[in-house]
Amino acid sequence: MSSDRINLTNQFLIAMPGMADDTFAGSVVYLCEHTEKGALGLVINKPIDIKLKNLFERIELSLDSPELAEQPVFFGGPVQTERGFVLHERLGDAERPYNSTLSIPGGLEMTTSKDVLEALSQGAGPKKLLVTLGYSGWGAGQLEDEIGRNGWITVDAQREIIFDTPIEQRYDRALSLLGIDPRMLSQEAGHA
Repeated sequence: MSSDRINLTNQFLIAMPGMADDTFAGSVVYLCEHTEKGALGLVINKPIDIKLKNLFERIELSLDSPELAEQPVFFGGPVQTERGFVLHERLGDAERPYNSTLSIPGGLEMTTSKDVLEALSQGAGPKKLLVTLGYSGWGAGQLEDEIGRNGWITVDAQREIIFDTPIEQRYDRALSLLGIDPRMLSQEAGHA
């Protein structure tokens, strides 16, 4: 059974209209890891009212890049909301990986340690990144069950949507990867 399990790592989960869980309504989640034990992802389109400069002040680091300083911090999901997660482009071969970094096959890297933020405060580190507080997690079989009940649709992730697309357009752009116009989605299942 496990050999035919679909691996959704490096995909977007797009919440369908009518998503029963208000926490995820209108969300696009980038899946960092999907195994038989469960799944872990970060919501990429729900900024919170904290900018990176505020986050850096809280942990007593400076952030001299005005461009980075004004980037919002995102609600990554309802699990461990006091903890920071940094989704970033892969580092070059010459750069050492940060502590606590998950290398996402075919995709990006996700780091939970403070050393990535320390690198940024020194003008180094990844150029493209998204910082969240909290993450989205599913136990074994839970995500597959939600997809089976039409809670989510999936599509291969595109880093341009995560890093270069205006936040308010990320949901529609993710849907467009499937050729879906969001105005055509109905909250009613089985009704034309």
